[in-house]
Amino acid sequence: MPDRQSKDTWSVFKIMGEFVEGFETLRSVWPAVSVFGSARVGRNHSYYQNAVRVSQTLSEAGFSIITGGGPGIMEAANLGANRGEGRSIGLNIRLPFEQEPNQYADTIIHFNYFFARKVMFVKYACGFVALPGGFGTLDEIFEALTLKQTRKIHDFPVILFGTAYWGGLVDWLTDRLLNDKMVSKRDLKLFSVTDDPDEVVETIRHHYKRRRRSPRPTDGRETP
Repeated sequence: MPDRQSKDTWSVFKIMGEFVEGFETLRSVWPAVSVFGSARVGRNHSYYQNAVRVSQTLSEAGFSIITGGGPGIMEAANLGANRGEGRSIGLNIRLPFEQEPNQYADTIIHFNYFFARKVMFVKYACGFVALPGGFGTLDEIFEALTLKQTRKIHDFPVILFGTAYWGGLVDWLTDRLLNDKMVSKRDLKLFSVTDDPDEVVETIRHHYKRRRRSPRPTDGRETP
């Protein structure tokens, strides 16, 4: 029976394999937008329909769509991508429950490790769009905001879609974190909130065009 040390060493190679597969598969998807949201939303829900509209609008504007590859809003975003011109990417996480790849992702990569999967969401995206979701969506939002705040990645838009859903969170960030000086006013400008798919596209497209005109950073920050 292998000891713990040898099992840990073998895990390193499994992790490396996930990174290599992700890099090799996703290198050609640029420019892309990562779209997040709940796996628990039904197809008749307004959140699902919003995800289709947002992703289709982005796809028609020439962006590939990257999702978590599962059901709910992830499925809706992959469906929207299929209706446009961009590629439809699903980064599926292997779980003991809940998640199977949806039928609308034309490229699927399977991950055992959340952290390897999260790198792929960031590395190959020029924008994040978060529709209503739970812990996983919040994790992905605040991961991106932390990387932007600390300048560990090249800056890109983080957009929360759905003012009614995200309004309470924004109020809490302002009333508690800002007032207690846990964040600065500048930090609260690291994201935006909207209900307009066209505004999402315009924000991301404007940033992408500006980024293409800018020289690549030389300070070691992550870029695709």
